[in-house]
Amino acid sequence: MIYKSKYPEVAVVDRPVHEWVLGEAARHATRPAMVDVSSGRTLTYGELAALVRQLAAGLAAEGIGKGDVVALHSPNTILFPVILYATTTAGGTVTTLSPLATPAEIAKQLIDAEARLMVSVSALIESARAAVELVRRQTGRDIEILVCDTADGHRSVLGLLRDGDVPTFELDPAVDVAVLPYSSGTTGVPKGVMLTHRNLCTNLEQMNGLHRIDENDRVIAILPFFHIFGLTALVNNALHRGATVYVHSRFDLDAFLTSLERDRITHAYVAPPVMLVLAKHPAVGNLDLSHLRRVICAAAPLDAGLQAAVADRLGVEIGQAYGMTELSPASHLHADGNLDEPVACVGHLLPSTRARLVDPVTGLDVAAGQPGEVWIQGPQVMKGYFGRPEDTDATVDADGWLHTGDIGRVDENGNWFIVDRVKELIKYKGYQVAPAELEAILLSHPHIADAAVIGVNDEENNEVPKAFVVLAPGASITVDEVMAHVGGQVAPYKKIRRVEFIEAIPKAASGKILRRQLREGEPTRP
Repeated sequence: MIYKSKYPEVAVVDRPVHEWVLGEAARHATRPAMVDVSSGRTLTYGELAALVRQLAAGLAAEGIGKGDVVALHSPNTILFPVILYATTTAGGTVTTLSPLATPAEIAKQLIDAEARLMVSVSALIESARAAVELVRRQTGRDIEILVCDTADGHRSVLGLLRDGDVPTFELDPAVDVAVLPYSSGTTGVPKGVMLTHRNLCTNLEQMNGLHRIDENDRVIAILPFFHIFGLTALVNNALHRGATVYVHSRFDLDAFLTSLERDRITHAYVAPPVMLVLAKHPAVGNLDLSHLRRVICAAAPLDAGLQAAVADRLGVEIGQAYGMTELSPASHLHADGNLDEPVACVGHLLPSTRARLVDPVTGLDVAAGQPGEVWIQGPQVMKGYFGRPEDTDATVDADGWLHTGDIGRVDENGNWFIVDRVKELIKYKGYQVAPAELEAILLSHPHIADAAVIGVNDEENNEVPKAFVVLAPGASITVDEVMAHVGGQVAPYKKIRRVEFIEAIPKAASGKILRRQLREGEPTRP
C-alpha cells in the first residue's frame, strides 16, 4: 500500500538556494549568523550576504559559471556558507569533501565530479596538494587550490572578493544542480548525488511544517557541514530561519559541553554517538541547560532506551529524523511537541511525501504492520547520480520511487521505525537478525561504551552475529559475560556468537558505523 503524509502538502519551491536561504538577510542584517566558537569571530547576516555577492563576482571573473563544479574541502568554518552560496550564485555546483578523506579519496572525487576549482584550508593543504597532484598524473588536468585562510603558494579565496554584478544566466531550479555530495547509496562505491535547487529548497519547506526555528534560536554546529545532515540542518535551514549558528570546526567533548551552556544553545542536531555522551558523561549533570529546548538525532539508528535516558536526564524534547543524501536529505521527522510519539520512532512522513514498504526479495508490498524496504516518492528525491545512469535507475525506479535500502515499519498511528539496512541484515540459519537491535542491547550494559555487530561465517559456513565491543574506561567484562548479557534478552537465533574487544568502532563523520571496515578486517583477524 502507499502511505501518505498526514500533513498538508507544501508548494514546490522553484527558487535558487542562495536566494531562498538568504532572502531575509537584509532584515536580519545586524544579527549574528555564524559564530566561530574557538575565536569568537562573528559574521552577521548583512556581512554574510555581502561576502556571498562579492565572492560570486570574483568566482565569475575567474571563469566559474553555470554547471562548473567547485570542490569544498574544509572543516566547519564560518566561511563555509559564503563559498557555498557564492558558487551557486555564480551558477556553479559545490561538491563537498570530507576533511578526513585521504588524498586518493579526494582525487577520485575531484575526477568523478569534474571539479574546476578546489577550496581548502591550511590545516588540510598537504592532503589537498597530494590529491591535486594525483589528478594531474591521472588526467593531465590542473586544479587550483584556494584557501579560506592563508597558505604559502596559494591564493586566499577572500582575495577574489570584488564589487560588481555577477553575469546573468538562466537557472532552472528543477534541473540545475546546487550541491553534489557523495554517497554510497544502498550499495557500491561513493557516487555524486545531484541535488537541485528545487530539491533543497522544497525539503526545507517540508521540514518547516513539523519543526520550526527562528531568529531567537541558537544552534550548535558539531555535525560536519560537508555531510548532508549538517549542510541542511545547520547551514541551509538555520540561516533560512534567521538563527545564530555556533560553529565547531570538529567535535571536541569539552568544547561541545561548554558551548551548550555558555552560548545558551536552544537546538542541538546530533548523531547517536553524541547521545551516548549526553546520557552517560558525568559533566552533563553539572551544566545549566535551561535554554535547550530540542535535540534531534539522525544519521544512524538510535536505541529507544538511549533516547529515553537523554530525555529524562536533560528534561528536553528528544526526537529523531530519517532520510539519506539521496532525499535532500529528509523524508521523516519527529514533529515539535508531538510528545505521544513512541521513543525510537523516526516520526511521520514529511508533507508532500509518500512511502511504501516492500519485500526486498519479491518486490511486493508487505502486509500492514510488517517490516519492509522503505521506498520514498516526493519532491526531495534526487535528480540522480552524476554520470551514473545505471546506478540511478537501480535506486530510483521508473515511477519515481527511491529504494532506500533501509528496512522499516509503520504502526497504526503512522509512526515510522527504521529496523536496519537490507544489506546489513544477518541471516542466521534462515532467520533475519538486525545488528541495530543487538547493538542497543550491548550499549545498555554499564561496562560497554560502544559496540557494533556484523555477520561472519562460522566453521560450518553459517553466518553468525559477531560483536565488536569498546569497554568503558576502567571497566572489565569477559566474552562470556557479553554473550550472556545479550543472550538473556533475545531469541536463541539472535544470540551473539563471537566477541572481539577493540579500542574504537569505525564510524563516518555522520556517526554511521562503517561495517564494511569491520568486515574487510575479518580475514586478517586472529
